[in-house]
Amino acid sequence: MANSTTTINPFTEQPIKSYDLLSNAAAERAIDNADKCFASWKLTPLAKRAELAEKLAQIIEDRQEQLMTLMTDEMGKVRAQGAEEVKLCAEICRYTAKQAKSVLADEEREFAQGKAIVTYQPLGVILGIQPWNFPLYQVIRYSITNVVAGNTTVLKHAANVFGMAEEIEAMYLAAGFPPHCYQSLLIDGETASKLISHPKVKGITFTGSDKVGKSVAENAAKLAKKTVLELGSNDAYLVLDDADIELAVETCVKGRIVNNGETCVAAKRFIVTEKNYDAFKTAFSGAMSKLKMGDPNDEDTDLGPMARSDLRDKIHQQVTESINAGATLVCGGKIPDRTGYFYPPSVLEHVKPGMPAYDDELFGPVAVLIKVKDDSQAIEVANDSRYGLGGGIFSKNVDSAIELAKKHFDTGMVNINGYSLALPNLPFGGVKDSGYGREHGGYGLREFVNVKSIMVTINT
Repeated sequence: MANSTTTINPFTEQPIKSYDLLSNAAAERAIDNADKCFASWKLTPLAKRAELAEKLAQIIEDRQEQLMTLMTDEMGKVRAQGAEEVKLCAEICRYTAKQAKSVLADEEREFAQGKAIVTYQPLGVILGIQPWNFPLYQVIRYSITNVVAGNTTVLKHAANVFGMAEEIEAMYLAAGFPPHCYQSLLIDGETASKLISHPKVKGITFTGSDKVGKSVAENAAKLAKKTVLELGSNDAYLVLDDADIELAVETCVKGRIVNNGETCVAAKRFIVTEKNYDAFKTAFSGAMSKLKMGDPNDEDTDLGPMARSDLRDKIHQQVTESINAGATLVCGGKIPDRTGYFYPPSVLEHVKPGMPAYDDELFGPVAVLIKVKDDSQAIEVANDSRYGLGGGIFSKNVDSAIELAKKHFDTGMVNINGYSLALPNLPFGGVKDSGYGREHGGYGLREFVNVKSIMVTINT
């Protein structure tokens, strides 16, 4: 096991900083400290915990420039999108603070012998295992709801964004949260896996690949520990017969290349009826080809580098294997001869089951076009996936699109005539191989609590 790691700037390919990894023993001590903190933190009034969440929101906003620079330097995020991530995280903190009182309030229920109370009590130490692609948001998303609910939390962040991991812990402390209430542990995956079985870890929340996520869930299930999983997707966007093609093209390009295409809930498969296919393909591939790759710090850059060289190599392999199996490359598909882990905006068509571009998640700026006969076949193909995180529908008949989204689209989230990432007031999560559990919208506050019934018999 390596005992150190170095972060690399994906635009310059130059090292940023080296970090010493915690030993197993040091990581276990951090869990023990989190558990000791929990003993007093759970008794801290909810109003005080919410007040600190508000302070954290302010600190996140105050440090916006620093946070944006970290994101751009460590994982290549286009700088303007970093500003959006910072804003979202502050909004999540404030929404959580506002909703906690009502979401976690005791409830009175009927009880024939007297009175009954349903109360939501924290569980203890929650282990978070989070990815690099939204290095601030992924962590704030799970951690603020848990600490406001009264849990304490420890994070295993991705090694290529350890600078952000350290900064998040510093912000929690600056906001006034007690030491060890939130901790960023600089550990590798092997150590994180061992922590799942630590007796003081009461729950695990994981965002990442479905293969690793299922392993995490399996290890936790053996110990009857609850998990929340968000495992990516190959989200389908349906362009139906009556779609506004100009709107669909503009929205789908944005949905495919946001965050350099490295987004679990990005638009990835574009399922277009034959009525509109040629027009959509021409406009969409033309718009993708015109996007500007370059320095993620520049205002006119549309697409920065991918976060790591191995990730670029993987998506190029998926594209190559799909072409070798019969897919056609419309544009892109060639690694540019330049410094930085760039992959061009790419479009594939004639994609079929059995190809990586059909079956798997393409985590980068590669779009898949699939022609279908009609609206009915469009939803069939959309659901022909082991994933089910998000998706979209383009149709001028909004009522019909809503009905399709509600009753037939097998995902956790659906956009109609638009594209959006996470929103603080709406539940976020998926079904099938995209995982289970929900965050945001108040739902995350109850994922790791003991829903406890108290029955009081009143003798008269």
